[in-house]
Amino acid sequence: MIKIMPCLDMKNGRVVKGIHFIDIKDAGDPVENAARYQQEGADELAMLDIAATLENRKTRLEWVRSVSSVIDIPLTVGGGVSTLEDIEMLFDAGADKVSMNSAAVSRPLLVEEAAKKFGSGRITVAVDAKRNGAMPSGFELVVSGGTRAVGKDAVQWAKECEALGAGVILPTSMDGDGTQAGYDIAFTRAISDAVTVPVVASGGAGKLEDFYEAATSGGASVLLAASVFHYQILSIRQVKEYLRGKGLPVSL
Repeated sequence: MIKIMPCLDMKNGRVVKGIHFIDIKDAGDPVENAARYQQEGADELAMLDIAATLENRKTRLEWVRSVSSVIDIPLTVGGGVSTLEDIEMLFDAGADKVSMNSAAVSRPLLVEEAAKKFGSGRITVAVDAKRNGAMPSGFELVVSGGTRAVGKDAVQWAKECEALGAGVILPTSMDGDGTQAGYDIAFTRAISDAVTVPVVASGGAGKLEDFYEAATSGGASVLLAASVFHYQILSIRQVKEYLRGKGLPVSL
């Protein structure tokens, strides 16, 4: 079953959206957006505190509480998650899953400890990357909101995360993020070929065909998008009907 997952990128209590992780613009109220997305048929919802790691703080728990109170679909929360206590607090605030990125890179054992304590299915590792021909896969891992390249192959890192117990891999190509020019299919495919856990396609959805491409050519089972839903270029219902018309299994 292909799932549709809108993403609330959060900053200063508002939903925002950038391009290539910068040029941030306001995109609405998180509670209103979350309620609308559930009503439109979203299968899951992601909420990422995009400034938490850069500002060296934790995800704002009140944002999680307010959003989780208006939905009953699974909520994945990320941003500034660096300890088992952080994860526990997010679950207590209403998150169903957590997504970690920079902290997992600096201390991979966190993934293993979290998977053992909370279950693999609740632990997502976000793998942000940019193109770099010097890497075996052609993609280099970046952390801290895309501000720091770490000299590590992104696809190899995804395999390590699965081995450590991550239940979901969420790859985002910085080259495609926010552009609405289509997902980075080569990157998504490289990850989905390398792991057996569900892969979330992320970064760059702009038209109906992009979603189909991510599921078929990219091998993703969860399709995450932000700009097209926030700015109502496409509705979740439209995307699902299009995919179903193409013969893909989606819930309506």
